[in-house]
Amino acid sequence: AKQTLNQNAEWLKANAGTKVTVEGHCDERGSDTYNLALGENRAKAAASYLKTLGIAEDRINVISYGEEKPLDPASTEDAWAKNRRCTFTFE
Repeated sequence: AKQTLNQNAEWLKANAGTKVTVEGHCDERGSDTYNLALGENRAKAAASYLKTLGIAEDRINVISYGEEKPLDPASTEDAWAKNRRCTFTFE
């Protein structure tokens, strides 16, 4: 994940007028409330790392989708691992 974050930070540095939304995602295990909080914590951790790489806080938005947008809808260990992630939307 650090490699992706490092690449995103370099891209953001090269495109100073661009903002990023860090979207936190989880697998479906756990309650909706728990998963939304977990997704938010995941996104905040990624945002915090981007800040340490020199990206200004006002360029970073954070949102949690919890389990609402799975990458893989299966209920397997492999699918759960894919669904525990952050995605990045550049604006």
